[in-house]
Amino acid sequence: MMDDSIVSLALESAREAMGKAVAHTEESFADIRTGRASSALVAKLKVDYFGTEVPVQQLAGFSVPEARVLVISPYDKTSIRDIEKAIEKSDLGINPSNDGQVIRLTFPTLTEERRKELVKVVRQRAEAGRVAVRNARRNARQELEALEKEGEISSDDLERAEKELEKLTHEAVEEIEKALSHKEKELLEI
Repeated sequence: MMDDSIVSLALESAREAMGKAVAHTEESFADIRTGRASSALVAKLKVDYFGTEVPVQQLAGFSVPEARVLVISPYDKTSIRDIEKAIEKSDLGINPSNDGQVIRLTFPTLTEERRKELVKVVRQRAEAGRVAVRNARRNARQELEALEKEGEISSDDLERAEKELEKLTHEAVEEIEKALSHKEKELLEI
């Protein structure tokens, strides 16, 4: 006799872990620039603000007046230099300019070679996401097999649960593939 609550708890835990892996992968795609200005590129950069590491998004507002220009408006004008330093230290490869009130970042157009490099980076991040999903599946499968071994669930219950687990895995990998396809299209768009 199957204890549905134990199996559903294990499956729900796997679903949650897979969802986090998909979300993390999608967030990591936002860090990769596509030639268009986006606050996602700098929002999480850490700024040394009075001795504390603070994300830029807590110190400033963002606007995109043109496709390739990002304007950062610090709430505290004294933090302009600190924000500039953080941008210069980052791997964005963009030099900030300020007029004492706001910081302007002008994104150059991406070369074909750079676009292809970024596509490779996106594919690596997608693969890392798929690995995280498969790890969540493996952990759930081990948990279910342990339950069967202890006599908590029958072998038929284990088989049904594994089929459900495969379905969850397939859905999570499919979400990563969709996000990858979208990001690749975005990167290769001129």
